[in-house]
Amino acid sequence: MNLDSVPVTFSVTSETENQLEIKDCNESNRTVAIIEPVQPVVTDSKKQQESVVAIFATTFITIFLAEIGDKTQLSTLLMSAESHAPWVVFLGSGAALITTSLLGVLLGGWMANRLSPKTVEKSAGMMLLFISLMLFWDVIFNS
Repeated sequence: MNLDSVPVTFSVTSETENQLEIKDCNESNRTVAIIEPVQPVVTDSKKQQESVVAIFATTFITIFLAEIGDKTQLSTLLMSAESHAPWVVFLGSGAALITTSLLGVLLGGWMANRLSPKTVEKSAGMMLLFISLMLFWDVIFNS
């Protein structure tokens, strides 16, 4: 029997207030659908704090290890040695690193809101492949 042809009545069952029973007018052909409401997500503030600390620690360690001995650190070292004003060089390089990090975070947030993760992964993979091929070409043919 098609449900569209028979009037449907809605009533709350006695088992719980959050379940809904749908009945046909014909009792021999009874259709029952139980719909449970979505429970609100309760976030534990302690768990949320742990995840914020974990994200911060992971980001700090990753960037710290990646920056050791790179050209930015070497440039800062040389500028500090030349200028004899290490605190001014520290403030300048710190401001530059904060600014570039802010640009990266803003661009990443923009991309996350507008592009699917698969698109971002494929684009990053293609860019890294292109850079690798360019470096390989340079090593092989410009030696």
